[in-house]
Amino acid sequence: MITTEQIKELRNITGVSVMVCKKALEEAGGDIDKAKIILTKISANAASKKSDRTLGSGTIASYIHAGGTVGAMVEVQCETDFVARNEDFQKFARDVAMQVAATVPAYIVETEINETEKTKATEVFKSEILDKPAEMQEKILEGKLASYFKEKVLMNQEYIKDPSKKISDIVQEATQKFGEKVEIVKMVRFGVLE
Repeated sequence: MITTEQIKELRNITGVSVMVCKKALEEAGGDIDKAKIILTKISANAASKKSDRTLGSGTIASYIHAGGTVGAMVEVQCETDFVARNEDFQKFARDVAMQVAATVPAYIVETEINETEKTKATEVFKSEILDKPAEMQEKILEGKLASYFKEKVLMNQEYIKDPSKKISDIVQEATQKFGEKVEIVKMVRFGVLE
C-alpha cells in the first residue's frame, strides 16, 4: 500500500506530478530509491516523445558568482509562456547559468564541435599514445577524445549540484516536470581578467 506521505516525499525530491510519483511508487513496490530510477526512465521517454515539438517561449537567466568576478547568462526555451514564467523553470534556468559559470563549457551539445577542433585534439592525443600497443591505440585515442570533450560540452558535464547526474539528465527531468520540451539554446560566460 502506497501512502500519501511516500508520494509527497517523492514529489518533494523530484518535483514530478503526484500521479506520476504514485505510479512510480506502485511499480517500485513502495521503494523510494527504485521509484527515483523509474522516474528517470519515464523522464527519458517523455523527453524523446516531445523532441519534435516547437519551442515558442523561454527565459534568460543569469548567475554572478560572489565577488562579481565570474558570471554567466543562458537562454532556456520551452513551449509556452505559462512554463517560462513558472518559478521552478526560472530556478532551473539559473542553475544552468551557475553550471556555465562554474565549469566553462565551450559547447552546448557535441554537434557544435567543429572538425578543426576535433582534428587538433586528435593530433595531440595521437602523439601521446605512440608508445602503446598498435592494437590498443585506436581505443585509447577514442577514450582520450571522449574525456577531453566531455568537460567542454555542457550537456555531457556532471551537474555541479548532483554529480550523479549529467546536465542532459536534468534537462530531461525538466521536460518531465514541466510537461513541455525544454532546451538550452544559448550560453555565454564572463570572467574578469580571464
